[in-house]
Amino acid sequence: MSKDANPKEALIKAAYADVNKFGNNQEFDKAVKAVNRILGVAPDDPTALHCKVVCLVQLSKFEEAYKFIEKNRLSSLFFEKAYCEYQLNKQEQALKTIDDAGLQPLPPNLKELRTQVLYRLERYEECLDSYRDIIKNTSDEYEEERRTNLSAVAANLAVDQTKKVPEVPEDTYEQYFNSACIQANRQKYAEAERKLRTSEKLCLEDECASEGEVIEEVDIIRVQLAYVLQLQGKTKEASSIYADCLRHKPKDAALVVVASNNLVVVNKDQNVFDSKKKIRAALSDACESRLTSRQKQVIALNNCLLALYTNAGDQVQQLSQKLAQTYPKVEFEALLIRCTQLAKDRKHKEAIDQLQKFAAAHKSHEFVSKFAIIQLQLLQGNRKDAIETLLSLGEAKYKPGVVSALVSLYLGTDNKTAASALLKSAVDWYKKNKVSSGDLSDMWRQAAEFHLRGGASETAASSLEELLKLNPNDTKVLAQLVIAYAQFQPKRALELSRKLPKLETLTTASEIDALEAANWVMSAKAAKKTANTKAEPSPSTPLDKKKNRNRKRKGKLPKNYNAEVAPDPERWLPKYERTGFRKKRGGARGKDVIKGSQGMASGAADQYDMSSRVNLTKNSPATPVYQETAPGPRQQHRKGGHKKKKGGRF
Repeated sequence: MSKDANPKEALIKAAYADVNKFGNNQEFDKAVKAVNRILGVAPDDPTALHCKVVCLVQLSKFEEAYKFIEKNRLSSLFFEKAYCEYQLNKQEQALKTIDDAGLQPLPPNLKELRTQVLYRLERYEECLDSYRDIIKNTSDEYEEERRTNLSAVAANLAVDQTKKVPEVPEDTYEQYFNSACIQANRQKYAEAERKLRTSEKLCLEDECASEGEVIEEVDIIRVQLAYVLQLQGKTKEASSIYADCLRHKPKDAALVVVASNNLVVVNKDQNVFDSKKKIRAALSDACESRLTSRQKQVIALNNCLLALYTNAGDQVQQLSQKLAQTYPKVEFEALLIRCTQLAKDRKHKEAIDQLQKFAAAHKSHEFVSKFAIIQLQLLQGNRKDAIETLLSLGEAKYKPGVVSALVSLYLGTDNKTAASALLKSAVDWYKKNKVSSGDLSDMWRQAAEFHLRGGASETAASSLEELLKLNPNDTKVLAQLVIAYAQFQPKRALELSRKLPKLETLTTASEIDALEAANWVMSAKAAKKTANTKAEPSPSTPLDKKKNRNRKRKGKLPKNYNAEVAPDPERWLPKYERTGFRKKRGGARGKDVIKGSQGMASGAADQYDMSSRVNLTKNSPATPVYQETAPGPRQQHRKGGHKKKKGGRF
């Protein structure tokens, strides 16, 4: 037995030596072969099994490593199994594997992996607390990377305007990038642009990275910069940056998706062929795991809008229904897209029915839904139903914009009495409830002028009183109020008139003279005559020179002119319109020009004459707008065996 065992032990010992050597040299494919030699002799050797799993993970063969763990029931390899699940985008399983390990407290490697899993699951608050705990209790060479990852978490939390985010350091270009993402999510685009330009500068000065790595990192920064510029309305510059980055063919699939989606937004309803190509790239399954749920939602919404702009009716219905099912948060936006397509197809009643059902089921969207219904009713030309829908808004009908719309509709239906009653009730409602709804001066002014024209002086005076409270020094309002009170309360009008400035204070003698001397009220000819009259000297003034008078010169006559012969009455007409004109025969001009390809029969010419076609394109009703996708924050990652995990590119 000892003779058989010695060669076996020697083989295992030699194989382990090879595994150790190949592992140190980062030659993991050769290390796997060496491990297989050990497993061929000792298939249950736990160390060899562990070594093989590690080698497969280092070779990024996560699927094979995961199956190997499951097949051999290596229940002790919690970290390796959870890491494979994390890389295979099985985040829920990875979290369960870590939590089921039953290790309290968790080892540092499992704790850090769990934090990354929480980040992928978009549980940012838990992730932030976990990173704070790790940074507090750990001190090693990866501390700066953890702080960068913490800033990436803070950037994602900043999407919610109500949440407070911690202050993040700004020592590296990655940290500047994440700080810029925070500012962009807080809608401080100018500050975000400044930080991104600083990040780009620091990245270009990085001497540790190769030229190819620098280009890849700079492309990520520049795409985020283009996004910020796009939100500031600088679409031309943003479009140029997107196109330039895509020209480099970046390896980061998420970067390609973001740039492609945002170019579709820039194109809008123009360059549709290019937009279709870009949206297909954005919907690729290859980068599904690299995007956040928010980014995927925006891309799906833009895909629906593109179908709407291309008038693909059936596709719009399918995509909008799928969008509502997959992302319930944008269910109303999906319904608007669907109803817009129905309106294009002149199915207004069906669109209104769908909106009414949605409003009944979702009280939070009732107000917005009714405005969409009003728009469809107006597209139908149904003003009466639009008025009824506006009146059904309850107290919201007294908002200045709604009051203005109702008055316009009443006047459009020639119902001045109802318009006057509405304005009067609006004035009474604001006085009774003392509601402060921004600057109401325009509404008071319009109400007063309307009632003054209609002869309702008392109601007009009430509106003008409210307007005077907002602008006590407005003499025009005060004058209108005096006119209104003069109709029914002369004493009050006299009392208020004393507050008006005196006539002498309004104009001076010099201003009156200048006004009388002004020639803007006269015609150009009269003004010129007046100016010439003023310029003429008096009879007593001696003249040095006589004024030159314009002499009328006789017109020149042709050399062969004969006064006895009457001139040709058609002499001013073009030749082809004269009676004696004869069209030339022959030549290419006399023949019919056939439009179409060479050799085509003349009968087929009209078929290909596009100049005779009528443009059948019709303007569609207002549609939801495209949304840009932010590239998102980034996490700093470790080199070598600990591969960097991109924060916003997953």
